[in-house]
Amino acid sequence: MVELLFDDNALNLPSTLNDAWQSTKTFALATTHSGVTKSWILETLARLPEQFREHHFILLTSGSTGRPKMVIGSKKRAEDLTRLLHQMQNAEPVTEAIGVLPLTYCYAFVNQWLWARVHNRRLVMTSGFADIDKLQNTLRLANAAQLCLVKTHAPLLKTYFPVASFPGVIRLHFAGSRFPQEHLQYLHQLFPSAQIYNNYGCTEAMPRLCLRKAEEAETADIVGKPLPGVTLHTDEKGDLLFRSPFGAVGFIDEEGVHLITPDDWVPTGDQGILDDQGWCHVLGRSGEVFKRHGEKVSLSLLLQTLSNVWTGQASFYFEKDAQGEKAHVMVLSPHPSKEQTRKILLNFRQQHARAQWPLRLESVDSFPLLSNAKIDAEKLARLDQKIVHWYHHV
Repeated sequence: MVELLFDDNALNLPSTLNDAWQSTKTFALATTHSGVTKSWILETLARLPEQFREHHFILLTSGSTGRPKMVIGSKKRAEDLTRLLHQMQNAEPVTEAIGVLPLTYCYAFVNQWLWARVHNRRLVMTSGFADIDKLQNTLRLANAAQLCLVKTHAPLLKTYFPVASFPGVIRLHFAGSRFPQEHLQYLHQLFPSAQIYNNYGCTEAMPRLCLRKAEEAETADIVGKPLPGVTLHTDEKGDLLFRSPFGAVGFIDEEGVHLITPDDWVPTGDQGILDDQGWCHVLGRSGEVFKRHGEKVSLSLLLQTLSNVWTGQASFYFEKDAQGEKAHVMVLSPHPSKEQTRKILLNFRQQHARAQWPLRLESVDSFPLLSNAKIDAEKLARLDQKIVHWYHHV
């Protein structure tokens, strides 16, 4: 039977994972806050094919569909990926990894916990932004450390550490959503010794597909070139797919067991393009690139326009417009001033057709987050405390 691990005691999880990784038996890792019942996980794991019951690990994720699934990774493939990333990120000088994200998040699991294990580095776990004093002290005492974050962390750093400096962090990685290009100047001030990287991938990639240094591109949509051995491709709908020697070997969901062979093109969940130089441009999640009144709407490109005049956080949720078409509401945090609202709307009018504008511009004190630190769009849509700053007159 597959060993099932939960992150109930997150600070003791690294040692528990070490024992599970050393064992030949496959283990599964899940968060207690996923909303998925233990019985569903156990029933799903009972369907695991015999060939995956040893030398593999399994992560619970919602993937690109929003429905729970168990993604199956190979221990050897994952270790091989950490060695490649170690080389490409010039990580030999790094002596420790500081954990902010939960290890149930594939990006943190591979980039930090497994990287530290394979390369015999120290792992320092924190409670992230839930314990600001501990996080600050850990960053202050950092010694040639690497730090893995997601975009939503950039404005939080600015809020809690407006004038601090943590020179002990020498590698800073972002993944999980759009790269915080608009915060780069501040991030360089906060981490003056750090090389900053944009990491692109998905859980099915285990989890890395592309990598670029921050200074190699001026816009967030450019996520880098594919890693050696990884191939990217866009289909006729514009969806971005991949093949990877490091990726998952299969997954199990409510529909059954799905094996991934070397010849399979695996969806990333994003839409994108590859330019003539081999750089990958991500336009946004497949569900976030859509047609409205005949115009293509890319929420990622709208965020890029927003970043010209707004350095706070931003997200979207969906509604139907008056004609019954899919449309979007933009939500900011913190609350913008009237002057900031005017500048945001002016930028939209100058760079986007009317069909691409949001139905409303709203704001909240802070965004509700999922366990992996991503914004919970479903909960955001249901919040009653949103302030409306502007709505689209039809």
